[in-house]
Amino acid sequence: MKVNTLKKYFLYLILGTSSMLASSCDSENDLEPKGAYEHGVFILNEGQFSTPTAEVSYLSPDAKTLVPDLFNKVNNRPLGDAAQSITFVGDKAYIAVNASEKIEVVNANTFASIGVINGLKIPRYMAALNSSKAYVTEYVGYAFSGYTGTGRVAVLDLNTNTVTKTINVGLLPEGLLLSNNKLYVANGSGNTISVINTSTDVVESTINVGESPKHLVLDANNKIWVLRGGYGTPGALVKIDPANNNATTSYTFPLGTSGPGYLTINGAKNTLYFTYNSAVYAMPVTATSAPTTALIHRTAYGLGIDPQTNILYLGVGGYTSNGWAVRYQPTGAVIDSFQVRILPNGFSFR
Repeated sequence: MKVNTLKKYFLYLILGTSSMLASSCDSENDLEPKGAYEHGVFILNEGQFSTPTAEVSYLSPDAKTLVPDLFNKVNNRPLGDAAQSITFVGDKAYIAVNASEKIEVVNANTFASIGVINGLKIPRYMAALNSSKAYVTEYVGYAFSGYTGTGRVAVLDLNTNTVTKTINVGLLPEGLLLSNNKLYVANGSGNTISVINTSTDVVESTINVGESPKHLVLDANNKIWVLRGGYGTPGALVKIDPANNNATTSYTFPLGTSGPGYLTINGAKNTLYFTYNSAVYAMPVTATSAPTTALIHRTAYGLGIDPQTNILYLGVGGYTSNGWAVRYQPTGAVIDSFQVRILPNGFSFR
């Protein structure tokens, strides 16, 4: 082998080895955790109304580590008054705090505060169209002795943490759902779903579903399910076909002593879980009638289901003292429980 050829050979060998080492380091960096709270269960605690006692509790994936007051622990300040919902968008989490009229923005992996979205009126629930744009329902004119005026949906710029537009909808809008470039908004003090075109951010139609629609989920067949019903009247699940925005089927419940609460769906998106009449019910999306037998006989303030394990999470407790997150098998058998903060009303899984 000539000297020049030999030099080139060793040069290529060195460059190749360096490239392999760099690739190996990059792979190792990709596997490194982004933060202590990258994965787990996030339990939103509403807190006692008119006090800054809202919190987020964190439960590790192996259920061996519980941090009951994560936001305060990381940021050394209260979250605010009346936390309503938490939404994860990429590596950020958005916490709607309705009585404080703001959305707290934190790093989803470390839970360190990175911003606040102000200019909101009693924000409730949020849905993200993408990493730059989201929507949040607002009660607006609601007062605890009554309410006036219409509700609205605020359009959020997630790059600048600002409100770019507001869209008038029905009274006391609650849950919302994105499907096929449409935003479906449950008008909680009416009987309609407002349908917003996400390209124009204009209400293009309404769907009559019956009294007091609350929460919405999308099933594996791309059908939208709405939980609706007030107090003193029978509740129901309503299935909507978004292809033509017609309410296709209504599944009415027997009249109970308390109205419908929360609605969620399992990871396979083929079974609905909802709270009604101080109990938790399960219903396959292929069912032809509403269930009459409860899965769990317990009043739940919050409800969630782990999409990977199908373990059910119930939030229970009073309005002035610490509550509990109780875990159940899909069969309804209790697993264990963890003391969290006041009024656990929601569960998110990462």
